[in-house]
Amino acid sequence: MPRMTRRALLSLSVPAGTGPLAYARGSDPSRDREGAVARVKITGLETFRVKVNRRGNWLLVRLQTSAGLTGLGEASHGGDDALTIRLLGQFFELVRGRGLFEVERLRGAAEPQVARQGRRAAVALSALEQCLWDLQGQILGVPCHELFGGRLRSSIRNYANINRSVEDRTPAGFAAMAERAARDGFDAVKLAPFDGMPRGAAVESFTRTGIECAAAVRRAIGEKRDLLIDAHSHFDLERGLELARRMEPLNLFWLEEVTPARPIENLVAINRAAKMPTADGESIYGVKGFLPYINAGAVDIVMPDVKYCGGMLELKKIAALAEAAGMPVSPHGPASPVGNFAAAHVCASLPNFLILEYGYGEVPWRAELTDPPERLVNGRLELSDRPGLGVTLNDRVARQYAA
Repeated sequence: MPRMTRRALLSLSVPAGTGPLAYARGSDPSRDREGAVARVKITGLETFRVKVNRRGNWLLVRLQTSAGLTGLGEASHGGDDALTIRLLGQFFELVRGRGLFEVERLRGAAEPQVARQGRRAAVALSALEQCLWDLQGQILGVPCHELFGGRLRSSIRNYANINRSVEDRTPAGFAAMAERAARDGFDAVKLAPFDGMPRGAAVESFTRTGIECAAAVRRAIGEKRDLLIDAHSHFDLERGLELARRMEPLNLFWLEEVTPARPIENLVAINRAAKMPTADGESIYGVKGFLPYINAGAVDIVMPDVKYCGGMLELKKIAALAEAAGMPVSPHGPASPVGNFAAAHVCASLPNFLILEYGYGEVPWRAELTDPPERLVNGRLELSDRPGLGVTLNDRVARQYAA
């Protein structure tokens, strides 16, 4: 469905046939417009599964309204798309027939289900929440970053996560993809070279190979670009401490998710011992989940994911907690352009923003999924002043690559 123009929105408050500037004598035009905004209600829900690769598809959401406006959100990588779609249907009933500004009401009503269903429900809630912010920005005629305190930066630095696009999981394979990202202008690259690590005696061999992959990428991108390593919680405390020591020669920008989030004491110990910054938090939901993590000093850099943490407002709240603790925020999110735009609008408003994640190299048509296309220049996403998230879904591309 087409987006509503600002002129069309203003015309909602004008009696038919009177023209856009004709109001009844004694009426208050601003009040009429406020009434028109309040009358816009949520009416429909669409979901789009887009095929990407064996590591997961993209699941996109579009809310429809009585005014013809539509809002976008992303619910990808919840772990079970079919269940997430069912939960989206349940959560949609919480907003059907209601206004565009009831974000906190949706959050409160959906949280019990998130507590029971975990990430599958978290991505559903987060996606609908993103849609509401997109709609709010459109109906008010402002970009989403204006709704979160105003823009502190006009472009958002992204790092290229090459992990989901590398099929040749060897030092040469990782190095080749990293070289591509560097040629495309990215000055920071991340990989997760320990994925698939077995248990038992083969762990050391696998660890050694992972370090060799990281070293190959460092050589490929040079010393002036930043190198980020994600361990995906494959290590226990003892091996994690050893990994941090062995990674020191690579001059890492950060070492991410060395051990599982619980017990939190393991991450605290690794963070205290590590010479490089540590980062984590992608799987944590909500401010309540992040508070003990931040208070304990589990990592140096927090990584809420706009899809997993509860949405754009929750991301802003988590960033505020981190700011109070003197910690930078680097949102996780190797998914589609929709989630990247949602996170970027919040990042533009954050005093403690560091860098944003970008899923690099998965599909050649990635940028075309939105209209206008997603555009990064030297790894920087330029935010426009178009209302809402500033993009619509390219339905032709979504249908062409439907899962």
